[in-house]
Amino acid sequence: MLNFSRWFHLAAVFVFALCLLTETHAAPANAGNASAPPADAAKPAKAEEEATMTPMEIIVVGLLGIISIVSLAIIIERALVLRRTKVIPPDVVTGQRHVQERDQIPALRTLCHQNDSTYARLLGYAIDHLHLTRQENADALQTRARQEISVLEQRLVALEIFTGIAPLLGLVGTIFGLITLFKGMGAAGEGHNTGLFASGISIALNATLMGLVVAIPSLAAWSYFNKRVETLSVEMENLLEEFLRQQYHGR
Repeated sequence: MLNFSRWFHLAAVFVFALCLLTETHAAPANAGNASAPPADAAKPAKAEEEATMTPMEIIVVGLLGIISIVSLAIIIERALVLRRTKVIPPDVVTGQRHVQERDQIPALRTLCHQNDSTYARLLGYAIDHLHLTRQENADALQTRARQEISVLEQRLVALEIFTGIAPLLGLVGTIFGLITLFKGMGAAGEGHNTGLFASGISIALNATLMGLVVAIPSLAAWSYFNKRVETLSVEMENLLEEFLRQQYHGR
């Protein structure tokens, strides 16, 4: 399992680096223009102001960066965990189908206890409750299965949340860009530099793009993994039903 606190720390460092990068863009420009005439210093100062990221840009970009890092970590982790061979090991299924007599059950129980997988735990749970009636065993197994399925669905809700949050953060950046845009229009009307106008368009488009770039993979992964969990759940249910039918046959 991945250490997600480490990812949050890395994301925080990422945002801090953005802040330092913004400051380093400003420092050399000020140093180089210290001895320049006042008339010439105004233009670099304006260019510097346009190139420097605003606090709102840093916040939006930083949050989207954090979301993208955590989302990527969850996608990789769930892709590894939800492999079919990891959830339903073939050797456990083969061992189950080779059991024909009651005296072979202990060997299958040992195999299940040695294999740390979802299906092995469920099958071992069913074996441990063979002393109950079939209905009682099935009811107990169903309760345990819900717990195991919740483990498989772990962190998928985070992808669902990121799918909704990322476009909203992009929208926040878009609105801020439009505000900057209208400020630039006002400045242009007064005969000043129109760089603020272009900066507003850039902020709006970049924020929208980043929000979609983060949300689309999260949505695709969330849909895929949900379907994957559903498919694996049905397959495990069929295998367990087959086992119970075989063990309680003639009882």
